[in-house]
Amino acid sequence: MQRRWFLGKRAIAALLFCFVLLLYRQACRSQSQTRRPAGEDAFEALLQQHERRYLQHSRNLTRLISQLKAELQRSAVELEEQNQSELEEFLRKQLRRAEIFTGERLPDEFAVLPFETFTLRRVYQLESGLARLPVESLMGQDRRNELNGALEAALHLLNEPQLRDSQQRRVYSPQHFYEGIFRTERDKGTLYDLTFRENSVPDFRRLVFFRPFAPLMKVKEELMDASQILINIIVPLADTVDAFRQFMQHFSDACIRQDGRTHLTVVLFGSEKMHEVKGILDGMSRRMKYRNVTLIRLNEAFSRRRGLDVGARAWKRSNVLLFLCDVNIRFSAEFLNSCRMNTEPGQKVFYPVMFSLYNPEVIYGQHIPSAEDQLVIRKDFGFWKDFDFGTTCQYRSDFINTGGFDVSVKGGATEDVHLYRKFLHSSLMVVRAPSRGLFHVWHPTVCHAHLSSETFKLCLQDKALNQASHSQLGQIIFHQQINNHLHKYKQHNIKS
Repeated sequence: MQRRWFLGKRAIAALLFCFVLLLYRQACRSQSQTRRPAGEDAFEALLQQHERRYLQHSRNLTRLISQLKAELQRSAVELEEQNQSELEEFLRKQLRRAEIFTGERLPDEFAVLPFETFTLRRVYQLESGLARLPVESLMGQDRRNELNGALEAALHLLNEPQLRDSQQRRVYSPQHFYEGIFRTERDKGTLYDLTFRENSVPDFRRLVFFRPFAPLMKVKEELMDASQILINIIVPLADTVDAFRQFMQHFSDACIRQDGRTHLTVVLFGSEKMHEVKGILDGMSRRMKYRNVTLIRLNEAFSRRRGLDVGARAWKRSNVLLFLCDVNIRFSAEFLNSCRMNTEPGQKVFYPVMFSLYNPEVIYGQHIPSAEDQLVIRKDFGFWKDFDFGTTCQYRSDFINTGGFDVSVKGGATEDVHLYRKFLHSSLMVVRAPSRGLFHVWHPTVCHAHLSSETFKLCLQDKALNQASHSQLGQIIFHQQINNHLHKYKQHNIKS
């Protein structure tokens, strides 16, 4: 029984040992199985942690790049808007500084910057030295591109479709370009004043551009109805009946037939030639059926200033456009249109520069052409008389408001300059440009001894300039030397 108890004890001990061994092996197996995956998971977790960190850093960098791009784009837009605003302000400043809408107060008659006149093929300019011609073709590439650019811009605007266009809308081409004037102010820009007109249509289309050393800017566009603008042509007259007869012949042929919107005012000094002058006017009125004539007689010594002043003040109707003229001036219907286009009451006065013709006996010799055929702009035939300020177009209201001619000033040239300076010192714009349809015909000049020293000197200067060109005067002065040279040259050829 003790042995059975002992065996039972041993069996129980063995079972316990086996159970403990089994538990130990199971524990060791579980420990070995859990230790190996723990290292792999930690490595994978570490990789995932770094991956999440890099992804987050990448997302942060992408967001930062997007923010920087947006900021850069916003700064670029702001900078562009600022630059555009500064450019626009600069252009507006140049436009305000330029003499476009109002005149600039100037110190004297030499401070005016004159315009140059141009058509499709010619540029009419004041001479600068002996090398430049009074009229040139558009041969220079820069000059041609400049004026053609302004002309193309004007045509583009004129022909641009509008919302309210009708089926009868006009289409403009370069052939409708009438004429233009332009000038460049070196510190501001270039002003272009272009005029267009259809054939047989009385109104004009006028566009003004300003190039402030930058792209062209449209300043103004307006439709000018020239059919209603009457011009009162005032002519003071002394005893030069023959010159007046020639003037009236040209006036009736060149102006009345082409432009009936004129009125002629003749201020006659003295009564000796009254019958002849009245006969000339009556004959023209009957022949041309022209009734717009006023004859005023002054029983006093001739004074151009006095005659023009009386003729201007004698008009009592509406505010008329005045053309202060002389019997030795020839003008065309085209000039009368330029007179209308370049004047505006209270705004602008027109002081055209006329082409003064030389002595035809010196220029042509024994073969003098007709008076009309002599009206040609060429360097050997005459010059732009840019020192003369007596021929002008201005409205009567502007003439009266400036005080007209000063009665205290004596001497024809001095009187004209004095009135010219009045406009320079006012707020009115003075348009000074050569006119292709305005000529001063040659006539003998008498410089009287009773003139003042300044006026007498100007008279002699005018007399010398009106005779011939420099080269032609040189040929007259050195005529004997030229003949001697030709004689020697012929003898040398005979001997050889």
